[in-house]
Amino acid sequence: MADGAETTHERPDRWPSLPYEALAPTVDHLNRLAQVAGKYTLDLPFELGWGNIVLGVTPRGLSTPTLRHGDVTFAVHYRLLDDDVVIETDRGARTIPFDTGSVANFFAAFVTAAGELGLPPPRSTITAEIDGAPALDVDRTPRKWDPDSARLIWAGFNSVAAALERWQASYRAHRPRVGVMWGGFDLSATRYRGAATTPPADRPVFLQNGMTEEYVAVGFFFGSAAIPFASVYAYIAPQPDGLDDRSWGPDGATWEPEAGLALLPWDALRRLPEPEEAIIQFADAVYAAAAETAGWPLELVGPRHDGWYASRTPLART
Repeated sequence: MADGAETTHERPDRWPSLPYEALAPTVDHLNRLAQVAGKYTLDLPFELGWGNIVLGVTPRGLSTPTLRHGDVTFAVHYRLLDDDVVIETDRGARTIPFDTGSVANFFAAFVTAAGELGLPPPRSTITAEIDGAPALDVDRTPRKWDPDSARLIWAGFNSVAAALERWQASYRAHRPRVGVMWGGFDLSATRYRGAATTPPADRPVFLQNGMTEEYVAVGFFFGSAAIPFASVYAYIAPQPDGLDDRSWGPDGATWEPEAGLALLPWDALRRLPEPEEAIIQFADAVYAAAAETAGWPLELVGPRHDGWYASRTPLART
């Protein structure tokens, strides 16, 4: 057996089928488990729209940013392609398997491993953004880990992240890094223009904190009871008038007025000749809508370049 073969799995297709009903149990499971490490990111200095708490999409799964607690520097990596979670610190590392079991069992194993590395338990055990969900440390519902679904979830996040990172690169104002919001378990790319707003008083405090400035959001999620299919989504906050009859770029993109979302369904996206380009076209159409209906400045979007590489560009001629 070659070195590393024991952790090598068949790579998922870039644009695979993502059936909602089949993936929903694993998405729900991961949504809860991701919140365990995600809680540590709440100790970071607050960034507009909670932009710095997201989990980055890595070559193997999802990871927190580098975090610091006291004299311990650490990160937590949910390795969806390897069926485990790695807590990595400057003192060592521990690995926790994604095996069949409850959220509470995982939480207990995580806390034990973290403690061995000098880390305290997360300060909160509330399961955020899942209606009626028990706290992480008492959720004893048996859950089955499905490696195949986990690989498809990674593939969806990875493919859309590549497009959204390209889309964000040319934006000149504040744009948090592209990543997975672990509360809602959706990939998010957000643009701000620096215009303050008054959050609705009837929203939870964490949502009010995320709604203090106008923003345009483009992201991706695996579906819900109300929208039972995976989709790239977008919205403008506050929502302006005049969105009902617009074109949203690529074929298959639609406006859902009840949800207040523009949607590019995954099944429509993966049938297009260039899905990654289609996501950028969709996101550009959303920003154009914000400019035309809500006065967003077009000059905040710079020219789009492929990149500059010293290995291909002569620095000096001799």
